[in-house]
Amino acid sequence: MITLEKKQVLAERLSRQRFINPIESFHYEQEYMQLFKLLQPVSPVHNTRPGDPPKLVHRASFPDEQLTGELRENNRLIKGRFCGGRIGYVLEEDLPVYAAAFRKPLTKSGAVHEDVWQVIKHSGGISKDQLKQELQQYSASEITKALQALHEAFLIYEHQPDTDWDTGWFDFETEWFKVETGEDQFARAASKVIATFIRSMAFATAANIKSWSQLPLKTIQKAVQTLLAEQVIVEAEAAELGKGFICSDDIHQFAAAEVPSAVFMLDRSDIIVRAHMDELLKQYKGLEVLQYLLIDGEFKGAVLGHWRIGPYPIDNIVVELPQDQIEARRNEIIEAVTKIYEPERHPIHKYSGIEQVFQ
Repeated sequence: MITLEKKQVLAERLSRQRFINPIESFHYEQEYMQLFKLLQPVSPVHNTRPGDPPKLVHRASFPDEQLTGELRENNRLIKGRFCGGRIGYVLEEDLPVYAAAFRKPLTKSGAVHEDVWQVIKHSGGISKDQLKQELQQYSASEITKALQALHEAFLIYEHQPDTDWDTGWFDFETEWFKVETGEDQFARAASKVIATFIRSMAFATAANIKSWSQLPLKTIQKAVQTLLAEQVIVEAEAAELGKGFICSDDIHQFAAAEVPSAVFMLDRSDIIVRAHMDELLKQYKGLEVLQYLLIDGEFKGAVLGHWRIGPYPIDNIVVELPQDQIEARRNEIIEAVTKIYEPERHPIHKYSGIEQVFQ
């Protein structure tokens, strides 16, 4: 078993995911695509419009939604439901693997599912509003639920070329391919996406894999054993982080570098948040969390408030650092928050539970 220091893992993760040295320009498209491939499925930022393109938050120093919007329009990024049914985008070339790994079979289908699917198949592409006109025997909510279930099963495809909410729905097999549904194909696909996830995280525990993927535990265990047997990954242990895995060819990548001192605010669509989501939900149980604070590579805080359309306040910025550091890093942490939450629209009421005069 490989033994690592926590700082080695955190430093390598921040570097590998380009928090440190973000991609500088949309001219570096190939570099951007390589990073996207590593972090996929990439979701639109949480609490934005469902039709917004995905973003690699903090990993690019330019507005990358313009680039991903163009890639999506040209069908190089494909929208689907992955990781427990969450909306996300993957590269067109990787769609077969991610569809096979995250497909949720339609186990409880009814007449509405069959009718919606048949209308989509024979229409050659239809909007949700048109579906409602065609299938007036069903309520709007019944049609919406059927669309989601068929989408999760990769039986239909939502074409999202822009930010328009009234998208087109198509038969997946007709537009793309028939998803491989055999047990062996599923197992191979699950192993591939888990291996990529471990590489993206530099080091990942079984809990990280489960939290991110939302795959059944037996599936994860089988995939990990396959990857270990094929020597794609090896077992590792990091102080304070526990036992986990790294990719075999990453063994010599972990330098003795110090973790950069930096604060990043991340929403719940981010891959690192998803990898820790189960523990974060326990840690902040009962609180309305808008975003989480990654401080020096670890989640050490959260931004609290009640999201709504239009201006709304930040109720509190929770910081879980030693007391002297809470005050010493106050300006740095507030600056990270106000990069997204402009004070004019989102006044900060409290910092670490103490009322603010900063508005």
